[in-house]
Amino acid sequence: MRVAQQKRILLSSIITAFILSSCTPDYVPKPKGYNRIILPVHAYQVMSDTMPYSFEYSTHARIVSDSSWIAERYWIDVFYPYFGANVQVTYKPVNGLESLIQEYQEDSYRLTAKHQVKAYSIEESNVLLPNGSVAIISELDGQVPSQFQFFVTDSSKHFLRGALYFQTAIQNDSLAPVISYLKRDILHMLNSLEWNN
Repeated sequence: MRVAQQKRILLSSIITAFILSSCTPDYVPKPKGYNRIILPVHAYQVMSDTMPYSFEYSTHARIVSDSSWIAERYWIDVFYPYFGANVQVTYKPVNGLESLIQEYQEDSYRLTAKHQVKAYSIEESNVLLPNGSVAIISELDGQVPSQFQFFVTDSSKHFLRGALYFQTAIQNDSLAPVISYLKRDILHMLNSLEWNN
């Protein structure tokens, strides 16, 4: 019995020595880390004229046909592979019908309003474009899936809507520099928008 007791004392002494030697008073917490996002220089290219609309879009993006099950003929995504982001662009012909314009505007407002659950604020502004159309822009703050949305119409033939989405679960405050960068690209798209008749 004495040997077993000595083994226990020896084992407990070794464990205690190991625990005490592993603790160091020099603990230094790691500094906060932030994602390093390198933003490329803004540069633009003209979109092909196969659509009833055209605009200049970023050379860092590519135009992809919308592949969703509800997609219509002239719906596209302006996809940014580097950022994992896309601007979903939907187009509807109006054909001079005021009722269609009103319906599409109400749909746009409804789609933006769906984000009110998570949005801290939704700021809306009207922007007069060089082509004479007025774009309605909505900027959303908070943990929302779409931080920037717009729609524009010429009030007679065309209605265009767009929304920015990211394919990532990163918090929007970490994405703030990218969101700001993409807003500038979207504003350039709108300012270079032309209707093809």
